[in-house]
Amino acid sequence: MIKEPFLPTTNMIVSTLSITGMSCANCAARIEKDLSGREGIQNAVVNFALAELTVTHDPETISKEQITSLVKALGYDVIRMEADGELTFGVQGLHCASCVNTLEKKLLEHPAVTTAIVNLAAETGFVRFDSQQLDLADIFRIVHAAGYTPLELNIVETAHDDGLRSQRNWFLFSLLASLPIMLTMGLHSNRAAMQLNLLLATAVQFSAGLIFYRGAWSALKNRSTNMDVLVALGTSAAYFYSLAAYFGLLGPHREVFFETSTMLIAFIRLGKYLEARARGKASEALKKLLHLQADKAILITEGGEKEVPASVIRVGDVVLVRAGDIIPVDGEVIDGGGAVDESMVTGESLPVLKKPGDSVSGATVSSNGVMRIRATRIGEATLLAQIVKMVREAQGDKAPIQRFADAISAWFVPFVLFLSAVTFIFWYAVLSRDFLTAFRFAVAVLVIACPCAMGLATPTAIMVGSGIALGRGILIKKGSALETISRVQVLLLDKTGTLTKGTPEMTDLVPVAHSVDPTKLLECLATAEAYSTHPLAQAAIAAARDAGIEAGIADEFEERGGKGVTCRYEDLQLAVGNERLMAELEISLTPMAKKCAELTSTGKSLVYVAAGNTLVGVAAFADTLKPGSVQAVNELRRMGITTCMITGDHADVAAIVAKQAGVDTFEAEVMPDRKRDAVKEYQGRGMIVGMVGDGINDAPALAQAEIGIAIGGGTDVAKETGDIVLMRSDLLDVVRAIAIGRATLGKIKQNLFWAMFYNILGIPVAAGMLSGYGIFLKPEYAGLAMAFSSVSVVLNSLLLKRIEKTI
Repeated sequence: MIKEPFLPTTNMIVSTLSITGMSCANCAARIEKDLSGREGIQNAVVNFALAELTVTHDPETISKEQITSLVKALGYDVIRMEADGELTFGVQGLHCASCVNTLEKKLLEHPAVTTAIVNLAAETGFVRFDSQQLDLADIFRIVHAAGYTPLELNIVETAHDDGLRSQRNWFLFSLLASLPIMLTMGLHSNRAAMQLNLLLATAVQFSAGLIFYRGAWSALKNRSTNMDVLVALGTSAAYFYSLAAYFGLLGPHREVFFETSTMLIAFIRLGKYLEARARGKASEALKKLLHLQADKAILITEGGEKEVPASVIRVGDVVLVRAGDIIPVDGEVIDGGGAVDESMVTGESLPVLKKPGDSVSGATVSSNGVMRIRATRIGEATLLAQIVKMVREAQGDKAPIQRFADAISAWFVPFVLFLSAVTFIFWYAVLSRDFLTAFRFAVAVLVIACPCAMGLATPTAIMVGSGIALGRGILIKKGSALETISRVQVLLLDKTGTLTKGTPEMTDLVPVAHSVDPTKLLECLATAEAYSTHPLAQAAIAAARDAGIEAGIADEFEERGGKGVTCRYEDLQLAVGNERLMAELEISLTPMAKKCAELTSTGKSLVYVAAGNTLVGVAAFADTLKPGSVQAVNELRRMGITTCMITGDHADVAAIVAKQAGVDTFEAEVMPDRKRDAVKEYQGRGMIVGMVGDGINDAPALAQAEIGIAIGGGTDVAKETGDIVLMRSDLLDVVRAIAIGRATLGKIKQNLFWAMFYNILGIPVAAGMLSGYGIFLKPEYAGLAMAFSSVSVVLNSLLLKRIEKTI
């Protein structure tokens, strides 16, 4: 039976199914529409690109098998059931976008793997798989079989450093070997010089150049092509032609040019070294996070204090943290206190004062004071571990625009091979030029073409962009969110806790007459409210405390449900509450009627204070706007984004807050499920919708929106619904996230343009099409151009860091 969407229960699970038979996005929408309204299903989302259906459902109401049957009844087939395992690992041996496609294809060939994403810039892989059929060793075997080296993440950084040194050393070796060849390149009649050139060229070709043969063989073995195929062909053609000419196999007086192959390898090695260095800088935000974790901890035991490795701390252990120490675990302060620098986790520059009962996060730094902390979360459960996992997943995710580059790289290398052959035939057969001229132009075409730049265009920009966001306390949960948020047209803003502080504050305290002492009035108010747990009572007590006034001790305390409280204090019979309490006690409100009307017209809640049978004053309370809310809304409008406040409050209160905040429109008295419907309505108008919220009741709307932003992520960010989590409750971080997203998308487009422009311009020049104007490239310089095209893309992505000064 079809029912309305229901409230989620604690029994909800997520199942992932792989669908076949979908021909377009309409098929995906049909499956979503059919499943979303069924009993037991909270949410159903079809990813048409990945051919995956993700269903959040109650297994006691509807099972995975029943969902499979429903999908099949619609005319589609389910080939894989839920993948409950996820693994992120390092990969060595990736050289270009074709390598990425090859490895992803190999991983997805296994029936237990539902998702495979390989990141060229970060040199990582991510797979989602059925843990009943596969384990880590099996996945690593697949990667090995594809011709690449898998690494566990805890040794990736060491491997990267080793790889960087290796790239540098091979470049220096090939450069030093090339210099004598270049200096003697005109001495073709000098047999000793030619023998030296032969030895050096051979040494470079099969040592520094061996990596290209290995990469080419792995690609060809997997029935694909990559950059290594082009480089191996180009360098081999130059080397073996010179080798044959040296031994006279091509006839007398054939020119020998060993310098071409050696310089080609040296220049490409230089490019790869510089590229690796630049890529390391692109991922330095994540490296900084990994280095934050404390190595040591001072464990408090029955025998006293003991310094131990932080890894041995268990939940419930008590650790001692002194000024300057890194807090080793997530925990709760049980004794002492002090200021804690949380900037590395939340982006908040000012230290936060901690006292007993407050929670602290591992990897933050105690600025002063001494604290005893009880560990509540360790290892993978800590806030730092959650953030690291999120950042890795975000940097491994593919933005939609990356599909364009992937589509091009799939046919790029075969097309270049075809162009190289056409170039040779054109010069040699059609224009009847000498063999060597045609040969050199063909080799230049092979080595100038660069699929790497296109493969690096998107992931490097996402790595830098997500790193900048991380420094501001903005967690990007998936890389595609950076592209999506840059396109947002309308932003729905929850009122309570998003635009406003989320807790009432006392804004006004008005005595009935000048004869009433405001200080005494506040003391009486705080004393009467001291035993109440009502939010307004707590706000009154906080206001008194801020004013340096302590609540007194009252007797004859009586709480009147829904009305207020009465008590006796210093021979005064106090009554504190709303209009109904005053009416019940027959206390006239006439003396303050005008002032009360003025306060209520601004949406404030009133608490009356009476002594005996006389009204002595009134306190006004409001959930006030956060300091940055008005500025944030103005900035969003300047960005061309429509803002809509959405709240469950009464319309009159909502109208006042909406006017104060400056939002374009608002909706009031909205139930949680209606928030999701509001998102759908805007989406129905063809708009890209973002939703910003902080409560559990915002979760359906956050999930429905193209981009969900959870504000005030707190200490358990993994549980947050949404694509972006803001660690601070600052609406200006939404503006910063959009600015970073737009800058990142701009860099991606620049990178893709230059990568395409380079190939479109470079290949004709290498083919000799401009040689009539004296413009042509030797193969070795074509290789240098290819190497630096990748470096330029990475460096352009690093320029994103300039935005840090403007947000």
